[in-house]
Amino acid sequence: MATVRLHQLSQTFDKHVAIRDISFEIPDGEFWVLVGPSGCGKSTILRSIAGLEPIAAGEISIGDVCVNQMPARQRDVAMVFQNYALYPHMSVAKNLAFGLEMRQMPPVEIRDRVSQVAKMLGLGHLLERLPRQLSGGQQQRVALGRAIVRQPQVFLLDEPLSNLDAQLRAEMRSELKLLHQKVGITTVYVTHDRAEAMTLADRIVVLHQGQIQQIGTPTEVYDRPVNRIVATFIGDPPMNLIEASYRNGLLWVGSRYWGCSRNLQNKLVSYRDQAFELGLRAEAIRLTTPDAGLLIAQVDLIEPLGRETLLKVSLVTPGQEQATPSNPAQTLTIITTDRLSFQIGETIGLTFKESDLLIFDGDSGRCIHTSSLETPTVVA
Repeated sequence: MATVRLHQLSQTFDKHVAIRDISFEIPDGEFWVLVGPSGCGKSTILRSIAGLEPIAAGEISIGDVCVNQMPARQRDVAMVFQNYALYPHMSVAKNLAFGLEMRQMPPVEIRDRVSQVAKMLGLGHLLERLPRQLSGGQQQRVALGRAIVRQPQVFLLDEPLSNLDAQLRAEMRSELKLLHQKVGITTVYVTHDRAEAMTLADRIVVLHQGQIQQIGTPTEVYDRPVNRIVATFIGDPPMNLIEASYRNGLLWVGSRYWGCSRNLQNKLVSYRDQAFELGLRAEAIRLTTPDAGLLIAQVDLIEPLGRETLLKVSLVTPGQEQATPSNPAQTLTIITTDRLSFQIGETIGLTFKESDLLIFDGDSGRCIHTSSLETPTVVA
């Protein structure tokens, strides 16, 4: 096992900057997830660590060794790809043993390692099968086993669950987490799946257009995103953003307004008469009657999910003209555990605690406020 350090790592392809000045340090034994939309640079970082891409600038260290000039085969890392890359003509046992045989390890040690890893992954009864005779989940276990059997310093996983169906993907997430607890090898995992990032990671690195937006624990990036990009990417559904303003000590959304705490007023005083955005998680919004709501909305869609119900609503601004393509209504997503009797098109009230509010600068998108402990009160 080893610490992985990246210092001002940059990479370009045909004058396109794929990643720029990436720096972070993964402590020995931790599980880090690189997450972001397609094209954000996460796979480029992973392949650079593996030695599959020459870097344009910066430094990569594994343990105390700079590996910039070290060939991939000498870096003592094991990579699991999205397509598994199993040898179709080899049995499971041969697939697991192949890398060790190429390193000319003693046959007895190869046999012991393969047996140990097969038992750990529940592959013992499948050792004589070919990959085409396995399910998707079993093939994924073989790919992981081939990496584990090498006992590398670092695991690199590039969207390894993306080819699985939803149920199997959820099962494999749990297995991966339990597996990491057993082997404790430093792991770098790439995904665009927010649920995978939240459930697997010790720390999440959120990337956008080749740059790091935030590094933190799953709880930190969910509850305290540093900017609009992180807020709207982490979480499913994404955070709701509501255009608002501050005047005369009051928060305004359209013609609706309410009082806020002294702490929040101090944060917003420099935004007097300027637009900003309120951030609210879907589960933070409570449903009430229109006259008791801090906001008023119209129900557009109801999606029963069993234990929860997802609502999509459009904010209603009393006294203003209806939404048009040039002036669209602000839409919100709400998750509630209440059994609902609402109908599509019905008007409802929305309320929430001030402690659940985040506030984002309207221009830069930077988060300027995370929470206080006071609850807003309806004054209009």
